[in-house]
Amino acid sequence: MSEKSSRTMIEAKGLSKYYGPFVAIKDVSFTIPEGQIVAFLGPNGAGKSTTMKILTGFLAPSEGSAAIAGYDVRKDRLEAVKELGYLPENGPLYSDMTPYELLEFFGEARGMDPDLMKKRIDQVVAQCSLSEVLEKPIGKLSKGYRQRVGLAQALLHDPSVLIMDEPTAGLDPNQIREFRKNIKELASSKTILMSTHILQEVDAVADRVVFINRGEIVFDGTPAKLKENGSLEQPFYRLTGNDAATKETATEEKN
Repeated sequence: MSEKSSRTMIEAKGLSKYYGPFVAIKDVSFTIPEGQIVAFLGPNGAGKSTTMKILTGFLAPSEGSAAIAGYDVRKDRLEAVKELGYLPENGPLYSDMTPYELLEFFGEARGMDPDLMKKRIDQVVAQCSLSEVLEKPIGKLSKGYRQRVGLAQALLHDPSVLIMDEPTAGLDPNQIREFRKNIKELASSKTILMSTHILQEVDAVADRVVFINRGEIVFDGTPAKLKENGSLEQPFYRLTGNDAATKETATEEKN
């Protein structure tokens, strides 16, 4: 295994989050090496967003730890966020700003050197195909373009890790196809964790699937290993059902 593929870029170690008696996630653990695209798969309410918020430092775990590029998210937060680009499901976009103004705002907030910031804005505008709408108010843009703006702000500081929460939700088929193309291109220089409950996303872009249900990991392996008879639908139904043998079966598949 090469040095690049063996370097751990995302680590969740025994993550749990409790809200009183409610358990959002329990003992979630996985590591992601450099250059891998991982689909964080599960039904709505499974714990995907909670896990991602902990990984990105937006939420503190009740138990366990998270690290980005070797930096503990709680102890070395400033170093961790330098390595991290985050695209939440409802991104931090300001409708009265233009995409260019928003990118300048985030660049200044990150303390980027003005010359470097201008160079990086030009790069992410090209990368995310934003030149046609660069001076239009974000509130007037389509959902697809708003997602591109959100991705551009996540990439602005050239992070090594990209975490995205349901990035294609609400997009039409053409917009989804374009977004997937962007993700595949980014994989040459980024480690990507992308949450989804859409099975087509897994087949289209992922090298690996981490499947969460009811706050616990029930499968971790390749899409091919998850499939049954060439389809992801049946294992999805089974892993999200009430079958008491779910975890045992998933462990057998992983091994």
